[in-house]
Amino acid sequence: MISIQTDDFDVGTEYEALRSTGPSTGAIVTFSGLVRDSGDLSGVTGLFLEHYPGMTEQVIQGLIDEAGRRWDVQRARVIHRVGRLALADQIVFVGVCSAHRGDAFAACEFIMDALKTSAPFWKKEITREGEHWVEQKESDVARSRNWE
Repeated sequence: MISIQTDDFDVGTEYEALRSTGPSTGAIVTFSGLVRDSGDLSGVTGLFLEHYPGMTEQVIQGLIDEAGRRWDVQRARVIHRVGRLALADQIVFVGVCSAHRGDAFAACEFIMDALKTSAPFWKKEITREGEHWVEQKESDVARSRNWE
């Protein structure tokens, strides 16, 4: 279940959808990412995100499939917003349900770490002084490598 969208999402609704998976679900882990006021630059006032339609969904599906091979994943949900976003707006949601908490935590963390380095998204920070395309961070690459 993947959505690339400009509209905001409701974490409660997404949680309930994961919860409805069935009585064998024993754990749900979610992550929500927000626009913050600092990144590569300080004084960030917003973001602009672009993606490669079709390819983005394919890459994310591959990450979900890989998580399912590694852990007992009953269902996974990824939402990523694109377009112009303001401070404190939600950017991304990753939710995973499983029979056991360890699998749900690991799969959720894996998907989010891999999403930061594998999916074709481009992020521009907007500040009062101008705009700046964000380069991939070495710390994100290092976290993603930990899963290899």
